[in-house]
Amino acid sequence: MKEHGFGRWVAGPKTKWITLLVWIALVAILSVAWPMVNEKETNNAPNLPEDSLSVQADQVAAREFPSGEGVPALLVWQRTGGLTDEDLGVIQQLYGRLSASPVPYQLPEVIPFDKLPLPALKQQLSENGSSLVTPVFFEESAGAKETEEGLEQIQELTKDIAGANPFEESLGGEELTARVTGPAGISVDATGLFEDADVSLLIATVLIVLVILLLIYRSPILALIPLVAVGFAYGVISPVLGFLAGEGWITVDSQAIAIMTVLLFGAGTDYCLFLISRFRQDLREEESKSGALFRAMTQSSGAIAMSGITVVIAMLALLFAQYGAYYRFAIPFSLAILIMFIASLTLVPALLAILGRASFFPFVPRTPAMEEERAKRRNKPVKHRKVQSDNWIGRLVTTRPWTVVLTGVVLLGGLAAFTPQLKFTYDILSSFPEDMPSREGFSIIAEEFTPGELAPVKVMLDTEGQEINIQGILESQSFVSQAGEPAEGAENPNIKAVDVELAMNPYDLEAMHLIPDIRSLAESALTEAGIQDAASKVWVSGQTAVQYDTELIGDRDTRIIIPVVIGMITLLLLLYLRSVVATVYLVLTVILSYFSALGLGWLVLHYGWGAEAIQGSIPLYSFVFLVALGEDYNIFMISSIWKKSRHMPLKQAIREGVHETGSVITSAGLILAATFAVLATLPIQVLVQFGVITAIGVLLDTFIVRPFLVPAITTLLGRRAFWPGKAPYEEGAAVKEQA
Repeated sequence: MKEHGFGRWVAGPKTKWITLLVWIALVAILSVAWPMVNEKETNNAPNLPEDSLSVQADQVAAREFPSGEGVPALLVWQRTGGLTDEDLGVIQQLYGRLSASPVPYQLPEVIPFDKLPLPALKQQLSENGSSLVTPVFFEESAGAKETEEGLEQIQELTKDIAGANPFEESLGGEELTARVTGPAGISVDATGLFEDADVSLLIATVLIVLVILLLIYRSPILALIPLVAVGFAYGVISPVLGFLAGEGWITVDSQAIAIMTVLLFGAGTDYCLFLISRFRQDLREEESKSGALFRAMTQSSGAIAMSGITVVIAMLALLFAQYGAYYRFAIPFSLAILIMFIASLTLVPALLAILGRASFFPFVPRTPAMEEERAKRRNKPVKHRKVQSDNWIGRLVTTRPWTVVLTGVVLLGGLAAFTPQLKFTYDILSSFPEDMPSREGFSIIAEEFTPGELAPVKVMLDTEGQEINIQGILESQSFVSQAGEPAEGAENPNIKAVDVELAMNPYDLEAMHLIPDIRSLAESALTEAGIQDAASKVWVSGQTAVQYDTELIGDRDTRIIIPVVIGMITLLLLLYLRSVVATVYLVLTVILSYFSALGLGWLVLHYGWGAEAIQGSIPLYSFVFLVALGEDYNIFMISSIWKKSRHMPLKQAIREGVHETGSVITSAGLILAATFAVLATLPIQVLVQFGVITAIGVLLDTFIVRPFLVPAITTLLGRRAFWPGKAPYEEGAAVKEQA
């Protein structure tokens, strides 16, 4: 009873039904009582902390230079060969209607393009006369869905006036075309991308997991058990997160939900398989399905719990982040994994107890005695299953460990050597598909006008009444296309502001890294005028400044979170394994695998898919996931080796441990990698890049680190792998190790 106590509590003759009913009741009650998490999404939550320079600058700009213009949607009009008078007439009629009857959430103040004479309007065309940019302003309080409603009505008005919808025409043709870009257009497109991705991602993930399980285990019932468990877990996770978000305790967005779904199916299925594979093996040795199940739970529950806790702790490390997107991932991801591994230790055993051997139909595992009895009843000869305790990988890592270690280190180290070539971007537009309207609109502006027009940099300085020619200073710089006339602050007239249009894409790294130079120019101007403490009297706002701060905050978070994750996982491994040596090489191999995944991922994305740069958040996201999930496999395998080493020589324990865990970890790794690879099918580049690199990292862990590198290192270290503890098996070990 003591040995199987936990198993009897959740999967006994009566308790298995109680466990199932508890989960059903939990899902039903929570689903009715609390909202689902996708009902509480907040996709425009701030990412930068209040004390970042760009946020402070935005506050000064809002106070001293309130535009009252709201959020701009830039309508980009174009016709190959030049806009005609008829095209301009369509635009004028549209603005006349918008002025007389604004669309939903549109601000009533409209630039009077309808009242401008054609010659004046033509002066605003691009140099070749093919393009024109006209703004429409929406309420700042309007969300992406509300803004989209207004933009859709603008399209309908344009179609009514022109007789065709230029927003649906392909670029480069002979017809009038239009695209919506600017902050409003980008916000609408970003939200739409994630909304469209949610359902397709869920369907694709379920299908890929189901197909792989069917191919590997060839049992339709078994393939459904992990999916049912994940479904129940999600049925609890979603309302719990929805409640927390509704109370304002956490913030969730579409991106977090998308990645959480993938993580849940990938890691959740892995935890289920760790138990299921052990159960199948024990069913071949024990006639009682309950006894086999309790034995399987005893042998695997520790590793499953340790694996789950490792991932939970790694995700919680994101609470140390200052960048909002990182911080907001911590609670949803860690809570999801916590509930999932609880389900794998309660609901899955209950389902296996209810179904018994039928879970594996048509390939039902039986003991040799059961096979003989079955053959007698069917008057057929007994097919004796050959029991194999090791395989070629186990023999290789124990007979040629140096060869394996050197080959693995050279291979992984060679891939890791490509990481210095990585290039990063913080441009949200580069994450959009090239045919997204807001990206197409921006491309037209960049080609036909000055790209800096899309996102000007606002430079503000407190002159303390001194005459400072900040406009002239900025315009004299080669990287500035144009600097506007200085404006006076509404509350403090000594504060002057100049809008600067850069002579380059304001979202590029080159433009971002000019922000310190721009600040330095303004500070030097104040210092030369005799103004003290110039640094506190200069503010730079705009999207370029925001992206520069994003890079700084992201680098700060990376420097803090990576050591925290490594430290937490190291501590957990020490407590679990009670071996300093094993803990060190298990952590180092996963870190090496991570850098290898970055290097190989860059080769695939850059040279295979043509990506010029990857999103700046990818390395940290990938690290947290790969180190935590990679240790899962190490923990499961090393646990098997450690347990076997209690009653056999270490080399034999390694061979049998590699063989015993090989198939299940390979299956789990394929499923986890496939679920992350599903992200690569989405049109959102940040998810594509994250999915590719993480999938590659999981495969490297599954097929190189876990089966070859870790057991080979363990073989080389021998009994020192247990230091400061002692290897459990002593008697006759020296003789048998030589065998």
